[in-house]
Amino acid sequence: MKVCIAEKPSVAREIAQVLGANRKMDGYFEGNGYQVTWTFGHFCQLREPEDYRPEWKRWSIHDLPMLPENFGIKLMRRDDGVVRQFTVIKNLLAAAEEVINCGDAGQEGEVIQRWVLLEAKYRKPIKRLWISSLTEEAIRQGFANLRDGAEFEKLYQAGKSRAVGDWLLGLNATRLFTLKYAPGQRQVLSIGRVQTPTLALLVDRYHEIQNFKPEPTGCCARSIGAPCSAT
Repeated sequence: MKVCIAEKPSVAREIAQVLGANRKMDGYFEGNGYQVTWTFGHFCQLREPEDYRPEWKRWSIHDLPMLPENFGIKLMRRDDGVVRQFTVIKNLLAAAEEVINCGDAGQEGEVIQRWVLLEAKYRKPIKRLWISSLTEEAIRQGFANLRDGAEFEKLYQAGKSRAVGDWLLGLNATRLFTLKYAPGQRQVLSIGRVQTPTLALLVDRYHEIQNFKPEPTGCCARSIGAPCSAT
């Protein structure tokens, strides 16, 4: 069987219909030589600080910065549904003759799917479906021109590096600012690569509005009280 892994159930359904995998199974569609399964977006994440060192579970300014030698991933165990679906994927991969990564065509989609394959300990070559539309024509054309998954290694490494950067900044800076500026307040001062600059833009704009002072403009600004030539 050829196993296709989509990023969400709705995408898997569209792909399965085009491929003729019309039998609905537990966690996947099957038929015509294909098994089409799915994730729910992010199934895996970088490990938490305490997964590297038990003492990092406690917030202490003396442990900063936290710098793991090697970054690993783990399954998001938020609910039984994630664990159950991951088990389905893992079992399908174990018996697959070919695996096709049908994740979204982009950096984040590449990371999401690669981490699932990595966590499932799948090490064989993969094919990559690279499409930007879910029309029947686009899906058929995409499967007729499957690409080697190795072509997207740099894209994956770029996405992984971004995730590692977010981890290093977010977890270290959040702990630092919280411990330094909100000690004992049961309040977390969250710092992030995207959220912090965005918040700064909003704050700067707020101060601009609060401190705005109206000024006369145009010809009337040159001589207050004098007749305006524009009238």
